[in-house]
Amino acid sequence: MRDVSEKQAADDKVAVVIVAAGRGARAGQANGPKQYQQIGGGAVIARTLGAFLMHPKIGPVVVAIHADDSALFRRAAGANADRVVAVTGGTSRQESVRLGLLALRSNAPGRVLIHDAARPFVDAELIDRTIAAIGERQGALPALPVADTLKRETAEGMIGETVSRAGLYAAQTPQGFPFWPILAAHEKAHHLGKADFTDDAAIAEWAHIPVKIVPGSPDNVKLTWARDIAMADQRLSSAPRFPDIRTGNGYDVHAFEPGDHVTLCGVAIPHDRKLSGHSDADVGLHALTDALLATCGAGDIGTHFPPSDPQWKGAASRIFVEHAAKLVRARGGRIANADITLICEAPRVGPHREAMTETLSAILRISLDRISIKATTNEKLGFVGREEGIAAIATASVVFPGNIPE
Repeated sequence: MRDVSEKQAADDKVAVVIVAAGRGARAGQANGPKQYQQIGGGAVIARTLGAFLMHPKIGPVVVAIHADDSALFRRAAGANADRVVAVTGGTSRQESVRLGLLALRSNAPGRVLIHDAARPFVDAELIDRTIAAIGERQGALPALPVADTLKRETAEGMIGETVSRAGLYAAQTPQGFPFWPILAAHEKAHHLGKADFTDDAAIAEWAHIPVKIVPGSPDNVKLTWARDIAMADQRLSSAPRFPDIRTGNGYDVHAFEPGDHVTLCGVAIPHDRKLSGHSDADVGLHALTDALLATCGAGDIGTHFPPSDPQWKGAASRIFVEHAAKLVRARGGRIANADITLICEAPRVGPHREAMTETLSAILRISLDRISIKATTNEKLGFVGREEGIAAIATASVVFPGNIPE
């Protein structure tokens, strides 16, 4: 049996299954399936993936794709292809969802969102509303009240009656559910040969899983027809936009202990003491690691390199920075600059600044003019002023792909 902390960690995870195995014939096949067509300079599916991968509450993401689309998917998703699990979908949306859910079973989340790849305008607020409404035995469905007058047609193509709009809603995705109940519902429907459900809320209703309606978004349109693709492209191309530039900060401090040198920004500097730490205690690089991780919401240095792990004892801190830079690049980020301030009374940093800058340039793979290393004292105040240790503050700026709408 799992302990309480393990169970809580599983229950807190929110996974996503994105359905992208359809052929999208109604949108026209001249440019390929609709999920891979271009809107605003990028593939539809790339924008959909980005909305979930950038959301802080989202854990694993599974994408169900057509058996013939592996190369197409990797091209469209770019660096994000390595951040998701791609599985071969089925011949229907329902079967693709079931296969996507099965891919999560070995590391089961507490909750799961199921979303159509062809809804690229899903936003963080809608994702938040849906997640918040998922209960232990309750699903969540974003939906909009039906605004148009509804007519029922006769066999002869005439109006038979006007249908009341009262209580009628148009369903959207992502639809959210507790993981095990919705997987069980899909498996039961599969084994009974029931394959006529048009969405997951319908399967939940059939399986007696209550589903709460939450406010949908009028922007969260599903791209179905070729005209929808054209309008989405026009919407993105004409909207005022700003570059996606993110800034992260980091801070670290280490105390002195007996030794003959300190390591600062990757450079060994002779000194009458050294810095105490599990690794080489390079405060400058530790602070920079946290700053880089902050630009993509990837936690902090302790998350990736816990001091309780013996493999990092005495490790060179450049390993930590290289790891953080790799995570940034995996998310499509380009490091624009790094700024480090070392706060100490001694040793003198100035004579070593050039070597530090060159070291960081090699680690980050950016030019020297994009790196700033400064030093200051603490005017004899506090633990730094008493020469009990060294502190460092770091700032990193990263440019990520795509733009942020105004």
